[in-house]
Formats: sequence, C-alpha cells, structure tokens
Amino acid sequence: MIKQSFSHVRTWVFDLDNTLYPPAARLFDQIEVRMTRFVMQALGVNHVRANFLRGHYWRTYGTTLAGLMREHDVDPAPYLEEVHDITFDTLDPDPHLAALISGLPGRKIVYTNGTAPYAAQVLKARGLEAAFDALYGVEHADFAPKPERAAFEAVFARDGTDTRTAAMFEDDVRNLTEPHAMGMRTVHVAPEPFKADHIHHHTDDLGSFLARLT
Repeated sequence: MIKQSFSHVRTWVFDLDNTLYPPAARLFDQIEVRMTRFVMQALGVNHVRANFLRGHYWRTYGTTLAGLMREHDVDPAPYLEEVHDITFDTLDPDPHLAALISGLPGRKIVYTNGTAPYAAQVLKARGLEAAFDALYGVEHADFAPKPERAAFEAVFARDGTDTRTAAMFEDDVRNLTEPHAMGMRTVHVAPEPFKADHIHHHTDDLGSFLARLT
C-alpha cells in the first residue's frame, strides 16, 4: 500500500537537518549555540534574552534568521556563515541510505532552511552527495524560510518541480503544511508521530521507509 501511494512520484524532496541524519547526532546543538551568540552580539542582549529570542523567532517566523531580518533588519550573510561554522564529527557515512535514495525513480533534491554549502558538507559527511541532483538552501528563496508558501514556490520554480508528482520528507511538521496543499505526498521523519491531515506518512527510520518504496 505504501509503495503504491508513491507510484506517481518523480521528484523526491528531502529536508536536511534531523531528516538525512538521525537526531542523535545532535548537530543542531552546535548551531543553536552559535545562533544565541550571534543574537547576543547583533542585538546587544544577554545570553538569557538572546536564547529566548532565538526560540521565539523560530516559533513565530519559521527560523531565527527570519525574525532577525524582519524585526532587526539583520544582514543574513554573516549570520548564515557564523551559525553553520560547525564540526561534522558526529555524522557517519550511510552507504545503505545513499543506495536507497539513488534507487528512487526520478529527481532527488535537498531543500533546507540552512544554506546549500552547509548542506553539501552534511551530505559529504554522510556519503550522500552523489545521491542528489540538486541542493537548495534558504538563499534560493531570497531568505524566506519554510514553512512560508513563497519559499516553497521559489525553490520549486527554480528546480522545475511539478508538485503533483513530488514527495516531501521533513522532520518539522509545520514544513509539511504547504507541500500538502500544493499536492505533494508528505512524510514526517521523526522519533514520534504527529497526527494531522497534512501528514500522509510517518517514519522514525528513513532508510527502512525508503526500502519499502523500491
């Protein structure tokens, strides 16, 4: 039944963080520390206030960057360079996942609220770089973040994605709302399921799920 529900899919869109690597790698812990530090320096606030704003902007706008840009006119380039300057030692190559993604019929792309260069580093550490046809970051949507409709439209237009024959794999349930509305098959990749009309499938193991599609 699951394989049949993806029989029409010809473009496979994958989020990056906590989707193409397990949350146990805790890569985002490093990023959050750098985000808080940047907010402290950019806004001249203490650590407690900066940490609050980091989370508040993420919840309100989809990303911390979006909040900083809209409320403080922060230049995105220095921010993105700073917060993604991390180590990738906790990531292990996954040749099995690489083979499964490569075996999917059609085009495979990564779309992240991070940057494409950052995504390239993650994919290299995971041994997944050859499995994908293109990488798109927040810069390809003029820094508008998922879950905004305009962000999806910008990236999909750039890629030539027909959303009626596409699927989206994503750990953040907010970021599946618009793909569902655009006609995509949606897969929530996370340790715990989340019941919502805009989520077609859930998995806590991306590799095992993809193995059922090939």
